Amino acid sequence: MIDAVRPAPLAAFWAELLRWEILAEEDAGGRTVVRAPATDGCEIDLVFAPVREPKARAVKNRIHLDLASRSPEDQAARIDGAVGLGARPWDIGQGAVPWEVMIDPEGNEFCVLEPRPGYTTTEAIAAVVVDALDPPALATFWASASGWRIGARESVIVGLRAPNGRGPWCEFLRTDEPRRLPNRLRLEIAGAAPEGLRELGARVAAGRFADPEGNEFLLSPG
Repeated sequence: MIDAVRPAPLAAFWAELLRWEILAEEDAGGRTVVRAPATDGCEIDLVFAPVREPKARAVKNRIHLDLASRSPEDQAARIDGAVGLGARPWDIGQGAVPWEVMIDPEGNEFCVLEPRPGYTTTEAIAAVVVDALDPPALATFWASASGWRIGARESVIVGLRAPNGRGPWCEFLRTDEPRRLPNRLRLEIAGAAPEGLRELGARVAAGRFADPEGNEFLLSPG
């Protein structure tokens, strides 16, 4: 789920950028859903939900998307395509890195990665990246909660992969900055029992679920 002041236009941006389709435009809750084609292998929808407050540009999202590329030329083309759709390069203090940090039309950060061997089977989205104070612990929670498996483990990042081995990774990247504000991007779990999630360490506050580091998430029927 992605908060947006103007859900439909932001969904159109991402649908065009990823070459996905708009599945439902402005449902009863004002949400717009974007879904990958079946050939992509991605089981994650992008759901854009209406909010009144715009994103604060000075505050980096705690969850962001990384986009894959197949060659340096493909990376450059994806960056140019994003700019043409309304994205902009963005400086978050990353310095000289081989990937491009950008923001979408509502200020949400995303990265266009250079070609990497680990993302050759992910199609458009390489990874959903979650900042984490303790990546192994948070990845373990999400693996148990979602049914995804831990497929990569390094000192600063732990990655989960869907059971079908396709689609984006869900990666937990070490940060020293604690969460301070509600997330504008949230994960959603289908078919999980609330009681089981609490036993794993989920919190419930004001009727909303949050993982052990306070990241809000949603539950949907399986």
